[in-house]
Amino acid sequence: MKKHLMSLALLAASTTLTSVAVQAADFPDRPISMMVSYGAGGATDFQARIVTMMAGGEEFLGQPMVIINKPGAGGRVGWNWFAGEAEADGYTMAAYNIPHFIAQSIEGGVKYSAESFEPIANWGADPAVVVVGADSPYNTIEELIAYAKENPGRVTVSGAGLYVGHHIAALQIQKATDTKLAYIPTKGGGAAAMKAVIGGDVVAGINNLSDAFRAREAGNVKILAVADVQRSEEFLPDVPTMMEAGYEVDNASVNFRGVMVPKGTDPEIIATLAEKVPAMFASDRVSKQMSAGGSPMKIMSREEVQAMWAARQETLAELLAGLK
Repeated sequence: MKKHLMSLALLAASTTLTSVAVQAADFPDRPISMMVSYGAGGATDFQARIVTMMAGGEEFLGQPMVIINKPGAGGRVGWNWFAGEAEADGYTMAAYNIPHFIAQSIEGGVKYSAESFEPIANWGADPAVVVVGADSPYNTIEELIAYAKENPGRVTVSGAGLYVGHHIAALQIQKATDTKLAYIPTKGGGAAAMKAVIGGDVVAGINNLSDAFRAREAGNVKILAVADVQRSEEFLPDVPTMMEAGYEVDNASVNFRGVMVPKGTDPEIIATLAEKVPAMFASDRVSKQMSAGGSPMKIMSREEVQAMWAARQETLAELLAGLK
């Protein structure tokens, strides 16, 4: 009887392994969904729809990718779902935002960390910028900071959530300028944060370069400074960095965006995605549309993303400890 049961167990295990191997060999044979932890219209959603538009090409994945939005709490709602409920079968992917989910996991109160996910590839690096409404009295970052110094806590600043890149930039700016800003995390991500600036609900905002670029093109905002170590010569050559203005704010808040799968996804499926997805990002149609939308690209392989995640984990732990 024991031998019979053991034989059945071995047969079941063999059948399961064969099934998994067949699934990996045929992957993908149906459409793939990609979860975005922010609302429609924001930078992550806007860019995700562009970088995935070539997925159905036979030279790429041969199957379309469908965007599913799960916004809330600065990305926490979507990433909590992805870490705990998403199928690890390769057909459910998610957009990641760094420093967002790493900073949130350091602060605690979430169900995920970098160990919860497997990165596939990176498509962009979007710096934070300081914006004001088109009719704002402030035309330079120096003027805004001078007002903030004279009026502690009265400069309201919108951003996409707590411990996202916008919030980290705000914390850095406060420390570098010895000011007190009233940071207001908005529901709905970067799009809602930008609407608060345009509508005059806040004095200023910290947003993504890509969102701000489009808003400035429409005549809705002025961009006062970039939270990066160098200017964006492609999109904002006329806008100084915070460092150029004399404030020690580096690139810790730059928003890296890419795609990932849940931990436990079959290694062969990960290998297929890691080969095909960066090539998809690099297509001419994608790069042209990203450029037209003011969205900086930075394509990185799975190995490069793994190294970037590890480095950000270390620097953010130190940075956030120093900003408390």
